[in-house]
Amino acid sequence: TGAQAGDDGSAVVGPVLAELLGIPHATMVKKIEFTNGKAIVNRELEGGLEERLEVKLPALFTVQTGINEPRYVSIMGIRKAMQKEVKVMGLADIGLSENDVGEAGSWLRIEKLYVPPVEKQTEFLKGSPDEIATKIVEILKSRGLI
Repeated sequence: TGAQAGDDGSAVVGPVLAELLGIPHATMVKKIEFTNGKAIVNRELEGGLEERLEVKLPALFTVQTGINEPRYVSIMGIRKAMQKEVKVMGLADIGLSENDVGEAGSWLRIEKLYVPPVEKQTEFLKGSPDEIATKIVEILKSRGLI
């Protein structure tokens, strides 16, 4: 879908490519409507939020899975595809070397991958709704929030 890289999930390829091309971009797009040389896109944000943007074309979009309606291929179409030659190309065929691709060719370097330290613990409250409500009020008062 272009939303995230398959290896590290960094989601930088789309925006970097758009910047190199000098065109606008939007990531995590769930819906696209085209009108008058512009695109109206709905994009997914953290926490289940959505943002609606108007983007001037040409533009680059990375999309979420499910944005399209899949087209199912007929048996005849599958048979025709199986008869076609698949051209296998190496790096040299497209003018690249080992130093141009993968980790060696990446502009980004991962310095550290780690699980961040837990700063707060979740407290589960048990009891009837009235007991839980009373406990919540006590907690809020003890923290000076009410």
